[in-house]
Amino acid sequence: MGSEPVVIDGGDRSCVRLLLELRGHLAGLEPGTVVHLIASDPAAPIDLPAWCHLTGHAYLGPVAADTPTYALRVAERPRATEPDSPWRPAARG
Repeated sequence: MGSEPVVIDGGDRSCVRLLLELRGHLAGLEPGTVVHLIASDPAAPIDLPAWCHLTGHAYLGPVAADTPTYALRVAERPRATEPDSPWRPAARG
């Protein structure tokens, strides 16, 4: 695991779309990786900590930067969410 965070630019995507894309990015990263997510959606500082709590990723908080940026740490075994809904835990089958 490197010491530099992985930077993901979420731009101005709405939080639902942003979380769907973020979930895909995180799936390819090693557990423990720190991610800095750039996200200008005004709901991001509320939605991102809640989503991290739901999935098991660690929300580390805002990062001092020129654009709104938030840090999180990739979980070893994140809890899955529904494919089209990042807010719903995946159905157990």
